[in-house]
Amino acid sequence: MISRIIEWCARNRFLVFTGVLLLTLAGIWSLGHIPLDALPDISDVQVIIHTNWEGEPPNVIEDQVTYPIVTTLLAAPRVKAVRAQTMFNDSYVFVVFEDGTDIYWARSRVVEYLQTIAVRLPANVHPAIGPDATGAGWVYEYALVDHSHKQSLADLRSIQDWHLRYQLATVPGVAEVASIGGFVRQYQVNVDPNKLLAYGIPLSTVIDRVKSSTNEVGGRVLELSGTRYMIRGLGYLKSLDDLANVPVMAKNGTPVVIKDLGTVSFGPDMREGVAEWNGEGETVGGIVVMRYGLNALNVIDGVKKKLAEIKGSLPPGVEIVSGYDRGGLISESINTLKHSLLEEAIIVSLVIIVFLFHFRSALIPILTLPIALVISFIPMYYLNVSSNIMSLGGLALAIGVLVDAAIVMVENGYRHLSELPASGGEVFGEMNSSNGPVLQKETDVSAGKSAKKAVERERVRILYYCGLVPSGVPSGSTGRTHVPSAGMDKNSGRGLFVLVGHHAGPHPDGHFHSREAAARIGKSDFKSYAGTLSAGFTTLLEIPEDDVVAQFGIPRGDVSLDVQNRQSVYAALV
Repeated sequence: MISRIIEWCARNRFLVFTGVLLLTLAGIWSLGHIPLDALPDISDVQVIIHTNWEGEPPNVIEDQVTYPIVTTLLAAPRVKAVRAQTMFNDSYVFVVFEDGTDIYWARSRVVEYLQTIAVRLPANVHPAIGPDATGAGWVYEYALVDHSHKQSLADLRSIQDWHLRYQLATVPGVAEVASIGGFVRQYQVNVDPNKLLAYGIPLSTVIDRVKSSTNEVGGRVLELSGTRYMIRGLGYLKSLDDLANVPVMAKNGTPVVIKDLGTVSFGPDMREGVAEWNGEGETVGGIVVMRYGLNALNVIDGVKKKLAEIKGSLPPGVEIVSGYDRGGLISESINTLKHSLLEEAIIVSLVIIVFLFHFRSALIPILTLPIALVISFIPMYYLNVSSNIMSLGGLALAIGVLVDAAIVMVENGYRHLSELPASGGEVFGEMNSSNGPVLQKETDVSAGKSAKKAVERERVRILYYCGLVPSGVPSGSTGRTHVPSAGMDKNSGRGLFVLVGHHAGPHPDGHFHSREAAARIGKSDFKSYAGTLSAGFTTLLEIPEDDVVAQFGIPRGDVSLDVQNRQSVYAALV
């Protein structure tokens, strides 16, 4: 089977080159649409449910909020585990789904199940699901630095919460902008207990009056002299004075307002953490969280552009500085691959030119490396594997294999041609426009001895690829870590098969060029080679034989060594 494929490729070089061109274009397109990130996302597919119940102890929240949510979501489809954490004021439930579950399908299932238990939860308790992001979604962090020292931490936090956060949320791909540091400004009412006791007003009454005061009430329509007037009550609080004049009760016809019971002022909310910048003291910052499965580099670029637009609207002396930028690590990973590819191409070219003194032979690995790597991005795109350190590391490892194969095959073909008699033209024959010299007469029996060495080299390559198979077997976080690396390495090797026939082009003088790699394998050598393959297939499990043989570029056939005039298969493979 593989011999016929090789022969067909050698006879139809135009179709092969057309296929290579189309695959290269498809690889370039896939490369532009693959998500870029620094690290592989090894987190589980999970949905976080947060419930706030102000002022309640953990045991009460556990019994009345956490337990009902956990027991209900255990029955949700494709749920692998449900974990919970309860603390003072807050409850967190982590719903972990099976690998491969669509995150948005999982979120919709969680919302459905939360609706069924809404009646079982306490009043004024409303669970909410977290953003559609993963644990590795923190792609950018920034800080607000006040060089003029005129803005307080509360002012900086207000700028972050009411200006920057909403602007950055409009950037495509941003799931959430979390604020850290500073003080959250509040309207605070400090009630005097002695005055409450003197008026006989309970604290709960004061709280209810404050809650119900900041509101507007709509009325009916009043018609006077042919004109309709809409009636409404204006009750929104806009200043401290408005809050201080909120009536609580009436005593002897005189209203008792908030300022009669205490004082009203601005104050900070209780906080559980601080943010510092470069040892200069406390500051205010933000964390940009990316949506699930998007291109981190594009999201970071969008955030930077938006921050540059916002910069002019900040108060004088306030500057936005970057604290963490994953884009630099992503760019370094891509540049490392580019430098490795360029260095390998230069080294291979120098080796071939120095030892073979033939520049056109050096073009083979120079073209093979980028084409094979670009084609490797096609299965990467359809398998939803992001371009990260692990997957690019697999490409870096594959470069060494590709270079080794290119040098060995070119040198082997060059050496075989050098061992041919002076009448090599009669051995190889003239080129034919429709049928290339795939099967040719050859009388040199001693040349078949080198096939054993070639088989030994291919054994090493087979064992190398078999060694990558266990990396693609594990599941869970281990599999998500190592599969991109092993997959890219094997995909790059598979991409070489499309170059069959690349060496089958004629020399300008009408004879085979030294770029051709001739692989002559006898029956005894093939039996030994098949034994190595069978051992490898035991490890490869379900991988088809033809796929493996095609990937390694080894022709096979029943060729007798004891016949002087025999048919040999010349395969143009890299």
